[in-house]
Amino acid sequence: MYLASKSPQRKAILESLGIEFVVFKPEYSEEGRPHELPAEAVERHSRGKAFSVVHKIDELPRDRPVLGVDTMVVFGGRTLGKASGEEEAFELLRRMSGRTHLVYSSITLVWAGLGPGAREEQTAHAVTEVKFSHLTDHELEAYVATGEWRDRAGAYAIQGRAAAFVHEIRGDYTNVVGLPVSVLVELLKKKGQWPPAGWLRHAG
Repeated sequence: MYLASKSPQRKAILESLGIEFVVFKPEYSEEGRPHELPAEAVERHSRGKAFSVVHKIDELPRDRPVLGVDTMVVFGGRTLGKASGEEEAFELLRRMSGRTHLVYSSITLVWAGLGPGAREEQTAHAVTEVKFSHLTDHELEAYVATGEWRDRAGAYAIQGRAAAFVHEIRGDYTNVVGLPVSVLVELLKKKGQWPPAGWLRHAG
Protein backbone atom coordinates (compact mmCIF):
# COMPACT_ATOMS: atom_id res chain seq x y z
CA MET A 1 0.00 0.00 0.00
CA TYR A 2 1.07 3.59 -0.63
CA LEU A 3 0.04 5.95 2.19
CA ALA A 4 -0.64 9.49 1.04
CA SER A 5 -0.01 10.97 4.48
CA LYS A 6 2.85 11.90 6.80
CA SER A 7 0.65 11.44 9.88
CA PRO A 8 2.42 9.37 12.56
CA GLN A 9 -0.99 8.27 13.90
CA ARG A 10 -2.04 6.83 10.54
CA LYS A 11 1.29 5.11 10.13
CA ALA A 12 0.95 3.59 13.60
CA ILE A 13 -2.52 2.24 12.83
CA LEU A 14 -1.37 0.57 9.60
CA GLU A 15 1.62 -0.92 11.40
CA SER A 16 -0.61 -2.30 14.15
CA LEU A 17 -2.76 -3.97 11.48
CA GLY A 18 0.27 -5.60 9.88
CA ILE A 19 -0.23 -3.75 6.58
CA GLU A 20 2.96 -3.09 4.63
CA PHE A 21 3.12 0.44 3.23
CA VAL A 22 5.32 3.17 1.79
CA VAL A 23 4.75 6.81 2.74
CA PHE A 24 4.33 9.56 0.16
CA LYS A 25 3.65 13.16 1.06
CA PRO A 26 0.50 14.36 -0.74
CA GLU A 27 0.75 17.61 -2.68
CA TYR A 28 -2.78 18.82 -2.09
CA SER A 29 -4.40 22.00 -0.76
CA GLU A 30 -7.40 21.48 1.53
CA GLU A 31 -9.52 24.42 0.41
CA GLY A 32 -13.09 24.71 1.63
CA ARG A 33 -16.18 25.20 -0.50
CA PRO A 34 -19.29 27.17 0.47
CA HIS A 35 -22.25 25.09 1.67
CA GLU A 36 -20.31 21.83 1.41
CA LEU A 37 -21.36 19.19 3.94
CA PRO A 38 -18.63 17.69 6.18
CA ALA A 39 -19.02 14.24 4.60
CA GLU A 40 -18.64 15.75 1.13
CA ALA A 41 -15.59 17.75 2.19
CA VAL A 42 -13.64 14.87 3.75
CA GLU A 43 -14.40 12.62 0.77
CA ARG A 44 -13.21 15.28 -1.66
CA HIS A 45 -10.03 15.83 0.34
CA SER A 46 -9.23 12.12 0.67
CA ARG A 47 -9.62 11.76 -3.11
CA GLY A 48 -7.42 14.77 -3.73
CA LYS A 49 -4.67 13.47 -1.47
CA ALA A 50 -4.77 9.98 -2.96
CA PHE A 51 -4.68 11.11 -6.59
CA SER A 52 -1.89 13.60 -5.88
CA VAL A 53 0.27 10.58 -4.96
CA VAL A 54 -0.98 8.34 -7.78
CA HIS A 55 0.71 10.69 -10.24
CA LYS A 56 4.05 10.18 -8.47
CA ILE A 57 4.04 6.40 -9.02
CA ASP A 58 5.27 5.28 -12.44
CA GLU A 59 3.41 1.97 -12.47
CA LEU A 60 0.81 1.23 -9.79
CA PRO A 61 0.81 -2.51 -8.91
CA ARG A 62 -2.63 -4.09 -9.11
CA ASP A 63 -2.51 -5.33 -5.51
CA ARG A 64 -1.08 -2.14 -3.95
CA PRO A 65 -3.50 0.78 -3.76
CA VAL A 66 -2.82 4.39 -2.83
CA LEU A 67 -4.53 5.33 0.44
CA GLY A 68 -5.71 8.91 0.96
CA VAL A 69 -7.30 9.96 4.27
CA ASP A 70 -8.86 13.15 5.58
CA THR A 71 -10.24 13.91 9.05
CA MET A 72 -12.44 16.78 10.19
CA VAL A 73 -13.85 17.81 13.58
CA VAL A 74 -17.28 19.45 13.58
CA PHE A 75 -18.80 21.18 16.60
CA GLY A 76 -22.02 23.18 16.63
CA GLY A 77 -22.22 22.98 12.86
CA ARG A 78 -18.77 24.52 12.48
CA THR A 79 -15.60 22.85 11.27
CA LEU A 80 -12.76 23.08 13.78
CA GLY A 81 -9.32 23.21 12.24
CA LYS A 82 -5.93 23.20 13.91
CA ALA A 83 -5.45 25.83 16.61
CA SER A 84 -3.02 28.59 15.71
CA GLY A 85 -1.78 29.08 19.27
CA GLU A 86 -2.31 28.26 22.93
CA GLU A 87 -5.12 30.76 23.43
CA GLU A 88 -7.14 29.39 20.54
CA ALA A 89 -6.51 25.80 21.63
CA PHE A 90 -7.77 26.63 25.13
CA GLU A 91 -10.93 28.31 23.77
CA LEU A 92 -11.72 25.45 21.40
CA LEU A 93 -11.45 22.86 24.15
CA ARG A 94 -13.41 24.95 26.64
CA ARG A 95 -16.28 25.29 24.17
CA MET A 96 -16.38 21.50 23.72
CA SER A 97 -16.30 20.84 27.49
CA GLY A 98 -19.32 18.79 28.55
CA ARG A 99 -20.66 18.67 25.01
CA THR A 100 -20.63 16.37 21.98
CA HIS A 101 -18.75 16.93 18.74
CA LEU A 102 -18.47 14.88 15.57
CA VAL A 103 -15.37 13.49 13.89
CA TYR A 104 -15.57 12.72 10.17
CA SER A 105 -12.89 10.72 8.36
CA SER A 106 -12.86 9.64 4.73
CA ILE A 107 -10.76 6.96 3.09
CA THR A 108 -10.00 6.77 -0.62
CA LEU A 109 -8.26 3.77 -2.14
CA VAL A 110 -7.04 4.13 -5.72
CA TRP A 111 -6.21 0.90 -7.56
CA ALA A 112 -4.71 0.12 -10.94
CA GLY A 113 -7.48 -0.41 -13.50
CA LEU A 114 -7.70 -2.88 -16.36
CA GLY A 115 -6.30 -0.67 -19.12
CA PRO A 116 -3.06 1.32 -19.41
CA GLY A 117 -3.24 4.21 -16.98
CA ALA A 118 -6.74 3.17 -15.86
CA ARG A 119 -7.70 3.70 -12.22
CA GLU A 120 -10.40 2.34 -9.93
CA GLU A 121 -11.47 4.31 -6.87
CA GLN A 122 -13.15 3.39 -3.61
CA THR A 123 -14.24 6.18 -1.26
CA ALA A 124 -16.21 5.98 1.99
CA HIS A 125 -16.38 7.84 5.29
CA ALA A 126 -17.15 7.28 8.95
CA VAL A 127 -18.65 9.54 11.62
CA THR A 128 -17.96 9.22 15.35
CA GLU A 129 -19.64 11.11 18.19
CA VAL A 130 -17.32 12.18 21.01
CA LYS A 131 -18.64 13.66 24.24
CA PHE A 132 -16.21 15.42 26.53
CA SER A 133 -16.51 15.47 30.31
CA HIS A 134 -16.93 18.82 32.03
CA LEU A 135 -13.40 20.22 32.07
CA THR A 136 -12.01 22.80 34.45
CA ASP A 137 -9.89 25.71 33.29
CA HIS A 138 -7.03 24.25 35.32
CA GLU A 139 -7.23 20.97 33.37
CA LEU A 140 -7.32 22.80 30.07
CA GLU A 141 -4.42 25.08 30.95
CA ALA A 142 -2.35 22.06 31.97
CA TYR A 143 -3.21 20.22 28.76
CA VAL A 144 -2.45 23.17 26.53
CA ALA A 145 0.91 23.55 28.27
CA THR A 146 1.88 20.02 27.10
CA GLY A 147 1.74 21.12 23.46
CA GLU A 148 -0.04 17.92 22.46
CA TRP A 149 -2.78 19.96 20.75
CA ARG A 150 -0.42 21.24 18.05
CA ASP A 151 -1.24 20.15 14.49
CA ARG A 152 -4.41 18.37 15.69
CA ALA A 153 -7.86 18.99 14.27
CA GLY A 154 -9.99 20.19 17.19
CA ALA A 155 -6.83 20.83 19.25
CA TYR A 156 -6.63 17.44 20.95
CA ALA A 157 -5.20 13.93 20.53
CA ILE A 158 -7.56 11.24 21.78
CA GLN A 159 -4.78 8.64 21.75
CA GLY A 160 -2.73 10.83 24.08
CA ARG A 161 -3.44 12.79 27.25
CA ALA A 162 -6.80 13.99 25.93
CA ALA A 163 -8.13 10.46 26.44
CA ALA A 164 -8.80 11.72 29.97
CA PHE A 165 -11.30 14.25 28.57
CA VAL A 166 -13.58 11.71 26.92
CA HIS A 167 -16.83 10.85 28.64
CA GLU A 168 -18.38 8.79 25.84
CA ILE A 169 -17.72 7.66 22.26
CA ARG A 170 -20.28 6.40 19.78
CA GLY A 171 -18.64 4.91 16.72
CA ASP A 172 -15.19 3.87 15.61
CA TYR A 173 -12.44 5.03 17.98
CA THR A 174 -9.77 4.73 15.26
CA ASN A 175 -11.78 7.20 13.22
CA VAL A 176 -11.07 9.83 15.88
CA VAL A 177 -7.38 8.95 15.83
CA GLY A 178 -7.39 9.64 12.09
CA LEU A 179 -7.91 6.42 10.12
CA PRO A 180 -11.20 4.49 10.47
CA VAL A 181 -10.14 0.85 10.48
CA SER A 182 -13.70 -0.44 10.01
CA VAL A 183 -14.02 1.46 6.72
CA LEU A 184 -10.55 0.46 5.52
CA VAL A 185 -11.18 -3.23 6.16
CA GLU A 186 -14.56 -3.09 4.43
CA LEU A 187 -13.03 -1.57 1.29
CA LEU A 188 -10.12 -4.02 1.24
CA LYS A 189 -12.51 -6.98 1.61
CA LYS A 190 -14.43 -5.82 -1.46
CA LYS A 191 -11.20 -6.07 -3.47
CA GLY A 192 -10.21 -9.42 -1.99
CA GLN A 193 -7.21 -7.83 -0.25
CA TRP A 194 -8.02 -8.70 3.36
CA PRO A 195 -6.45 -10.06 5.55
CA PRO A 196 -2.97 -8.68 4.81
CA ALA A 197 -0.38 -10.99 3.25
CA GLY A 198 1.71 -10.68 6.40
CA TRP A 199 -1.00 -12.48 8.38
CA LEU A 200 -1.10 -15.37 5.94
CA ARG A 201 2.67 -15.90 6.18
CA HIS A 202 2.18 -16.82 9.82
CA ALA A 203 -0.83 -19.07 9.25
CA GLY A 204 0.03 -22.63 10.18
